[in-house]
Amino acid sequence: MKRKFGSIGILGGSFNPVHLGHIFLAEKVLVTLKLDRVILVPAYQSPFKLGEGKECSSNDRLEMLSAAIIGDNRFTIDDCEIKRGGVSYTVDTIEDLIERYMPEGKPVLIIGDDLAAEFPKWHDYNRILQLADIVIARRINPPMIECLYPHTYLDNDVMNISSSIVREKINTDSDWRSLVPPGVRAVIEDKNLYNYKGQKEFEGCTQAVIQRIETAARETLGMERFLHSRNTALLASDMCRRFGLDPAAGYLAGIAHDLAKQIDNKQLIKIVKNAGMIISALEKEKPNLLHGKAAAIILKERYGISNKDVLEAVACHTSGNQSMGPLAKIIYIADKTESSRNIDKALREMCLKPKETDLDTILYSVLQKTIGKLQAKKLDLSEDTLLLFNKIKERAN
Repeated sequence: MKRKFGSIGILGGSFNPVHLGHIFLAEKVLVTLKLDRVILVPAYQSPFKLGEGKECSSNDRLEMLSAAIIGDNRFTIDDCEIKRGGVSYTVDTIEDLIERYMPEGKPVLIIGDDLAAEFPKWHDYNRILQLADIVIARRINPPMIECLYPHTYLDNDVMNISSSIVREKINTDSDWRSLVPPGVRAVIEDKNLYNYKGQKEFEGCTQAVIQRIETAARETLGMERFLHSRNTALLASDMCRRFGLDPAAGYLAGIAHDLAKQIDNKQLIKIVKNAGMIISALEKEKPNLLHGKAAAIILKERYGISNKDVLEAVACHTSGNQSMGPLAKIIYIADKTESSRNIDKALREMCLKPKETDLDTILYSVLQKTIGKLQAKKLDLSEDTLLLFNKIKERAN
């Protein structure tokens, strides 16, 4: 079917929550029928699902939809039925969308084969047939239903996903995350929708913010450096869990610790100076050592991160600090020992099984290795690193 420019599809539903099946179907219709755009229309109250909608607000469903299609200009969301309130009739929605979007030719109305047999009973269904071309998509596996009204059957694969399945899996803490787009997962976790029981946010840092920071790291750093950052984040998160700290804080500090690694030396000095932070003699000589402090400043100023432990951990991961707290120690250790690093097996085993060893003992071993490598290369040691090493050495002895 060849469509004119400006052709649109309409996909309505409760989207409670939106899942990969919805996005897959919208994509299939758009590509198969050569549409320019598919409009997702969340119902205020679906006439077919009168018992739903209590788990989250209309605004929550809009936020999840927005997160699901971010960056994809082939899809849009129209909240006309939510604004209208109550139960909306499809015929009214189609007339409204035609008037405002002014498509070339009749829009495509997408309905599932689970509703196809009942379509002739819809309010003013003959008017709907005048206004739109009907496309019936497969949602169930039985043979195609015989429909006497004009329609096109979409030969799409069936994904065994439904909003009710997703809600049930979230409520029972089952395997639901692979069923929704990443942005939708973040909204559900941040807002504790559908009785989500997982990790809470800390000091205003939501999963959505962490995703933004991780995306910035992936786009800013080279792939090798990004993978190092992610490995650091994972190891830090695991160690935090074992030592009774917040795993989300460990992951955030780990993924962000090299966020400023690609910034040139002049800009690093400028960022740190403008923030009023002290620059040591060694840092003046080797400005790249400032990338930790600069990353902490970026986290605070650009992303609104206020957690002092996270900011400290990111700022001092290069040289350490004799007054650094437990999270900062974990990030220092994880940065030096994550899985892509070439370190000895005994040291990695200490990090992976920290219950058998206290944090300072692990840090002492890491510092010994780090200082030994720097001395072998005849590189200058930071005063902060030496002060930290001597302090931890006293405790170890």
